[in-house]
Amino acid sequence: MRSLIRRTSIDGPPRDPAPSRLGYRFQRWMLTPGVRIATKIGVPMLTIAGIAAVWFASPDNRSAFDAKVADTLQSFQERPQFMVQSMNVTGAGAAAMADVATLLPTDFPVSSFALDLEGIRANIENLEQIKSASVRIGQAGALEVRLTPRVAVALWRDGQTLRLIDAGGVRSGQIRARSDRLDLPLIAGDGAEDNIQEALAIFAVSGPLMARTRGLVRMGERRWDIVLDRDQRILLPADAPVRAVDRVIALDTAQNMLSRDVAVVDMRNANRPTLRMSKEAAAALRRGETTTNINGVDH
Repeated sequence: MRSLIRRTSIDGPPRDPAPSRLGYRFQRWMLTPGVRIATKIGVPMLTIAGIAAVWFASPDNRSAFDAKVADTLQSFQERPQFMVQSMNVTGAGAAAMADVATLLPTDFPVSSFALDLEGIRANIENLEQIKSASVRIGQAGALEVRLTPRVAVALWRDGQTLRLIDAGGVRSGQIRARSDRLDLPLIAGDGAEDNIQEALAIFAVSGPLMARTRGLVRMGERRWDIVLDRDQRILLPADAPVRAVDRVIALDTAQNMLSRDVAVVDMRNANRPTLRMSKEAAAALRRGETTTNINGVDH
């Protein structure tokens, strides 16, 4: 039978199993999320980084590593599925194609990773005669370049240079002589290219006069002159020049006005068109010789 009397150890009081205050705080600190993550992830990473730093401290090791990376990258980029075998350029004439060809790679096969498609497209679109371009690598491993050229609608005489311009007034190249593009109307003068739409509208209604029209000249950057053969000029107003051309054609149809000794038809004042005679006709008139006015009456 167990005695109910508590016996006291002769070695002192029993040991308290609870941790000390410092030990308790350390255990609580080790259980915080940040310390746990640092212990499980940070310490191994620091160890690996230290080992790598020691290894990369050697120049020979760094060179070997760089060579291995370059070799691996090259072998990946030169896989058959990434190689461009040929090139196909479409959408433009021979002259434009020749200029574009100078901006494209010539050595094939070439890795698609070595081609800057966006840079190639930008360089092509910097050409005057190209409006836009599409550059892509097709499924057959060909570099496909599709061009949209600028369509010239007129010639602009810029000093001594004949420039092709499109409907937006943008230059699209140049030619050496007027005879190279007789199919295009000619404009000249400062600011002429900025008002190409108005010039085209004037040309559109000048049908009966087109056979004799040499071109349009922009005067004072505000209005147009129609230059005809036989040194005749039609001075158009700044406002409603197309309507003025219609009136000139109507007068010429009714009275053969431009077939006479008229040097200038001044339409700048819509209420009072003015005719200026040629020097020969004016001299003859001063001498009292017979001449003919626009109404067909001899005097």
